[in-house]
Amino acid sequence: MAFIKEESEDVKIEETFTVKQEDLQEQTDLIEEYEGSKEEEHHVKIEEKNHLQTDGIFKRRDTNRFTCTQCGKSFGRKDILKIHMRIHTGEKPFTCSQCGKSFNRSEHLNEHMRIHTGEKPFTCTQCGKSFNCSSNLNKHKRIHTGKKPFTCTQCGKSFSQSFNFNLHMRIHTGEKPYTCTQCGKSFSISSSLNLHLRVHTGEKPFTCTLCGKSFSQSTSLNKHMRIHTGEKPFTCTKCGKSFNCSSNLNRHMRNHTGEEPFSCT
Repeated sequence: MAFIKEESEDVKIEETFTVKQEDLQEQTDLIEEYEGSKEEEHHVKIEEKNHLQTDGIFKRRDTNRFTCTQCGKSFGRKDILKIHMRIHTGEKPFTCSQCGKSFNRSEHLNEHMRIHTGEKPFTCTQCGKSFNCSSNLNKHKRIHTGKKPFTCTQCGKSFSQSFNFNLHMRIHTGEKPYTCTQCGKSFSISSSLNLHLRVHTGEKPFTCTLCGKSFSQSTSLNKHMRIHTGEKPFTCTKCGKSFNCSSNLNRHMRNHTGEEPFSCT
């Protein structure tokens, strides 16, 4: 029971800080699709504006749009609609020759190839850090500007990335779409489910180099390492006593507060 509790606490930590690469890729795809749609809309507006006025007389705007029969979204060009339809059909005609992963747009494949080549052509002028796609650079720049354009309407907390905002919203909605097939426990993000599965598989990929003890999560290994290093980063503000983990400090604080959270039934 103690192990399960520790695993649960670690999952909460991991839920805050862990973001899977596939989630990042998905977020990049969504952002780029949005930017591409906005760019296409911009060009359509320019074309329409150029044709609106002839000899000082405004003509009626051309309403001939290409509309998706699945979701109702409309586009100014038929080829853009064709690309959009791949979201509904699942068609991914562009395949990586290195790993076999497929994409619904050629530009997404080109970006993906940089993972294999290591190419990072987009560089931050503030700190020199480089990225393999422009959208990741734009997200990174918010670290320097402090811009957090995604704000929760429930509690007012703001985020620099829509992905983190969407994860946060599940706190309010209670949504936990990732369910363990072994025990039925659900999680708000897939990475937390993957961590949880190690409880069932017994996998312990994190090993202490000093004593050989293994752990299912990196946070548990980090806690364990304090036994060897003697590090005690959690200090009582009442008496100055220090502890190697926050849970031990919390238990100690009850000596000062007199709190008795566990009562006999």
